[in-house]
Amino acid sequence: MKVLIVGAGIAGPTLAYRLQKSGHEVTIVEHAPELRSGGYLVDFWGAGFNVAEKMGIVPELRRRGYVMTEARAVNRDGRKVASFKPEAIMESEERYLSLARSDLSAVIYGAIGSVELILGDTVGALEDDGNRVRVSFDGGTNRDFDLVVGADGLHSRVRRVAFGPDDRFEKYLGMVVAAFEAERYPRRNELIAMMYADVGFQAVRLSLHDDATLFLFSLRHDGNVPTDRAAQESLLRAKLGDKGWEVPTMLDLMPNAKNFYFDSVSQIRMPSWTSGRVALVGDAAACPSFLAGQGSALAMVEAYTLAAELARTPDHRIAFARYEQRLAPLLHSKQDAAEGLGLAFAPKNRFQLFARNTVMRLMGRPKVADIVMGRSFHDAVELPPFPTTESAR
Repeated sequence: MKVLIVGAGIAGPTLAYRLQKSGHEVTIVEHAPELRSGGYLVDFWGAGFNVAEKMGIVPELRRRGYVMTEARAVNRDGRKVASFKPEAIMESEERYLSLARSDLSAVIYGAIGSVELILGDTVGALEDDGNRVRVSFDGGTNRDFDLVVGADGLHSRVRRVAFGPDDRFEKYLGMVVAAFEAERYPRRNELIAMMYADVGFQAVRLSLHDDATLFLFSLRHDGNVPTDRAAQESLLRAKLGDKGWEVPTMLDLMPNAKNFYFDSVSQIRMPSWTSGRVALVGDAAACPSFLAGQGSALAMVEAYTLAAELARTPDHRIAFARYEQRLAPLLHSKQDAAEGLGLAFAPKNRFQLFARNTVMRLMGRPKVADIVMGRSFHDAVELPPFPTTESAR
């Protein structure tokens, strides 16, 4: 089949890799003029790690990534108030790492091989007549495909065109997240996530390779979420400019920072991820939100599962139904769990701040970790097998 994948982030290239293995003809279209860079570090484990192993990319992910040894909470003066070791709450230290979203995307894309890639364009309209999908691109061309898969993220164009406006499916969780990098920042704590939280926000500092430092902010915000960088920077200064620890110094570096990222903390909740010959994967289908900490790994699981089901049957309707049946319980569970984690990323009040720090002190004990974050750190899903010989369907 001829399959159009919209989005070259995590889910899209993972799906392309597997569909090519099954003999399908794949085209990827990406709205950005080049493959994306920047973003924030993602924690990578669970079933997504299994997908990466099947692709043979784990060694390269390890080369680019980090295995954090400590998460350390400090007060406004920089003194430690709580800490825990990530290995205490992960299923296995050997099957866990942190890496930049852009690095994960690049490694997956590099594994694909030859594929048609269209940059600087996206879907403008879709016409599904039951036999094929006529795609009108923003760039002015029209082409026919057997299937179209939206892997274009939280603000998916495919979802809007094929399923309806964002406000039908997006659940804003009352927070925004921002991230940017600086070079030669004077303070470094190798393989330690340094975290400072107060009422309404959290600031995180992570030392990266090549003397780079990543700053990550999560903060409560009511009202419209700004979409242009100047307004986004103004919001961060207005809400965080007078805070303690190293926050003012971080914000001073923001105007000249590379890889600036800013977005709402939202979930996508839909009754179905497929319609006719159109399907959604990754954040476009069921974004669990930044709070879940596992969106990239889950996106790979979704892409793998969809490709596996398409390889098992020539009927896309059966494949789409199996794809949703397999993953809906897992994704809904992850979303429900994430909604309860807001106090860890931006406490609403002093009581929540106290609770956050107290829980962090106890997180080194496995039973406590399971009680607090059990659903977030365990993937109750079995990856479906591919046919012994992956052949065109």
